[in-house]
Amino acid sequence: MFNTNHISTGVALSVAAACALLTGCASTQPTPPLYQWDGYQPQVYEYFKGQKTPSEQIDALEKARQQILAKGNAVPPGFHAHLGNLYASLGQADAARQEFGAEKQAFPESSVYMDFLLSHLK
Repeated sequence: MFNTNHISTGVALSVAAACALLTGCASTQPTPPLYQWDGYQPQVYEYFKGQKTPSEQIDALEKARQQILAKGNAVPPGFHAHLGNLYASLGQADAARQEFGAEKQAFPESSVYMDFLLSHLK
């Protein structure tokens, strides 16, 4: 007769050892974020709340962009589009075109919307 207690104990120990081995090999470093959101989200919030003028928001976003790029990070999706809309609201069509083009290049999935916005610039 087999002693099933020895078999189940052996299987349990093997599983526990495998889990311990895999856990010991796991990376403890968190994955860095794909995009840097510093300054962008508060500016969008302030835009919808009407707390700052478009010029103040542009200044804040330009500063945020410089900080993001200085750290070697990428601006998040929508950053260029939002900045382009702010420039367009001030009648700065060339700057708006540049930002919409940058959004389109960085995020090709936004091409249809960026083309729409570009077609409505004066």
